[in-house]
Amino acid sequence: MRDIPSALQAKLDSGVTTLAHCWKLTRRDGVVQGFTDHDDDLVVDSVTYRAGTGFTSSEAASRFDLSVDGAEIAGALSDDALNESDLAAGRYDAASVETWLVDWSDVSLRVLMARSTLGEVRREGQAFSAELRGLADRLSQQSGRLFTARCSADLGDARCRFDLVAAGLQGEGDVASIESTSTIIAAGMDAFAEGVFSGGKLTWTSGANDGLSVEIKDHRVISGHARLSLWQAMPEVIAGGDTFIITAGCDKRFATCRDRFANAANFRGFPHIPGNDFVIASPDAGAGNDGGSMASAS
Repeated sequence: MRDIPSALQAKLDSGVTTLAHCWKLTRRDGVVQGFTDHDDDLVVDSVTYRAGTGFTSSEAASRFDLSVDGAEIAGALSDDALNESDLAAGRYDAASVETWLVDWSDVSLRVLMARSTLGEVRREGQAFSAELRGLADRLSQQSGRLFTARCSADLGDARCRFDLVAAGLQGEGDVASIESTSTIIAAGMDAFAEGVFSGGKLTWTSGANDGLSVEIKDHRVISGHARLSLWQAMPEVIAGGDTFIITAGCDKRFATCRDRFANAANFRGFPHIPGNDFVIASPDAGAGNDGGSMASAS
């Protein structure tokens, strides 16, 4: 139930027109931005809600099930507000959004209308629209552990417990040359054999993509230099000399965990779980129905 200040309620009852919407957007990296559909900037609790950004909101539609609420915000992309490169880089993914109704003649009179997270963003030219997902959306998301043959942990994380640094499977390098938007030739990685970083992660430590991470599709050694193919192009241009930290990859199979990393005790999968062929198999009079096929599959 919303707690509406009595003075604001009185203005609402009188049909006052000194109301504006304000959106407080908080990214996962802690950056806070404010936007309003008023025609002048508003300052509320030390946050400046900027006008002139073209921000508007659609009518909100709430449902009784756990589907996404039908609310959206729309605005214009600009360098000093939301820009194309930041959206493409994922800096606004799952950002939290507070929607406030504010009396612009007295900003102390305000009420929180909704808390949500930023969902799907659609861009067209210099305009964008973003889906606002309500708190109930979290209840529809998958949670908990899945029973799969492959490991559910990431190499080197708290569940895997493998020490990449001690094993010499984390390194630093820089860009020697650029083959394409998603392929680079790296320097400083001569000590690592081909394929060590396939399936691993590269985190930029300088340049226009500083702080961003990307998964590595393929790691090859060509003419003594490491060639890294990334799964996706970076949102900003990669330049020669850009530095990065790189960590080894894992295909999450039990045999790899056991033989390559000697970390079978921390394997977070179920390598002997029956596959689909076993689950849907039926008795065959001409076959040896002694469980041998299951044993060989494991």
